[in-house]
Amino acid sequence: MLPRWIFLRALGLIYYSAFFSLLPQIRGLIGPPGILPAGEYLEALAERFGHAAYWYAPTVLWLSSGPHMLTGICWAGMIASVLLVLNLWPRGMLAICFVCFLSFVSAAQDFSAYQSDGMLLEAGFISLFLAPAGFRPGWGEESKPSRASLFLLVWECFRIYFESGVAKIMGGDPQWRNFTALDEYYQNGPLPTWIGWYMQHWPHWFHAATALGTLVLELGLVWMMFLPRRLRNLCFLIVTPWQIGIILSANYTFLNYLVLTLGILLLDDQVVLPFLPWFMKKSYLATKEAKPLAALAPEDKWRTRLRAQFSALKIAAAAVMLAWIFYATLAQLVWMVRPWRLPTTPVSALEPFRIANRYGLFAMMTRGRYEIEFRVPTTDKPGSCIPSVSSRKTQARRRGFTRRISRGSIGICGLRR
Repeated sequence: MLPRWIFLRALGLIYYSAFFSLLPQIRGLIGPPGILPAGEYLEALAERFGHAAYWYAPTVLWLSSGPHMLTGICWAGMIASVLLVLNLWPRGMLAICFVCFLSFVSAAQDFSAYQSDGMLLEAGFISLFLAPAGFRPGWGEESKPSRASLFLLVWECFRIYFESGVAKIMGGDPQWRNFTALDEYYQNGPLPTWIGWYMQHWPHWFHAATALGTLVLELGLVWMMFLPRRLRNLCFLIVTPWQIGIILSANYTFLNYLVLTLGILLLDDQVVLPFLPWFMKKSYLATKEAKPLAALAPEDKWRTRLRAQFSALKIAAAAVMLAWIFYATLAQLVWMVRPWRLPTTPVSALEPFRIANRYGLFAMMTRGRYEIEFRVPTTDKPGSCIPSVSSRKTQARRRGFTRRISRGSIGICGLRR
């Protein structure tokens, strides 16, 4: 229960960061006067596909794509994510966050081609089945975690690593096989940090060892996620520092934080409990010792029967949905290695919702870096220009995430395949 509790609070923070960074950009991206107006895109879909367009683009922007609606979904997502962090009606808040973020992704066209968007939507949707029921569920003692949803979240974490490793080997870039993929990575990656500048100047043997370690981790060590408890804990201790190193050297927005958050689910209560503050530990232990209120209050037979039937219906619906997601993700993983003839309809049906994705980070490494520099004239003489103030400020704001700029700079490293 403790890893689930921490995971949901961290997921709320990630949702908040996504909506917070989107708020000042969304009008310029897909607003009526924006770069790729959502209204025009949805109209084109409706003309081509008719009523099926609602399935291909599941978004509340069908109601309105004006500036107030665009900022409204950002504010709604931010408020819901804060309430999720505060553990108030987690299932409802997860649903609101998912609908709001999916509404943007479905209408953002080129600005939603990042793999991280699909990662967040997939994790957010599956978490609906993991989250405890109730308005104030506390530690979730009365609502045990769903084993199927827990497995699928670990499965997503595994696929992010393993499919990226497969993509590196199968992608055709010789740099990974020659262990030169990271020789220029730290200066060509998106929004590098000052730490990345120093790492870029380290000797070749370090970059070659890091490239080899990346392949070993992604193709081999991540299988420990499905092994017994101690090996899962060891896997967490390996992948967590690895992700922290990536965060320190480049900015991929919430991608690495989401992978870190998924890794929390590799742990159990016995590992997490000693690291909690004393007041949280006291509250948790008191909850474990207390009897559930439902066990103390007698209930009429017809209510018990009705509750059991409704519970069975929910379990059946959840089983169908989660099995569907597992098949769609497993089929895409298989197709990365072998072109087997598996049914494609279940896979394509989920594609508009981005809840069953295929990942493949850094399959092809960029060999150059291109930056836009704005210059302003200092005199009337031709050629007398200096970098503009906005260009200089950009260097100090690299930790932020601007989709209209990063769409080009992240490029092949983070695009959805």
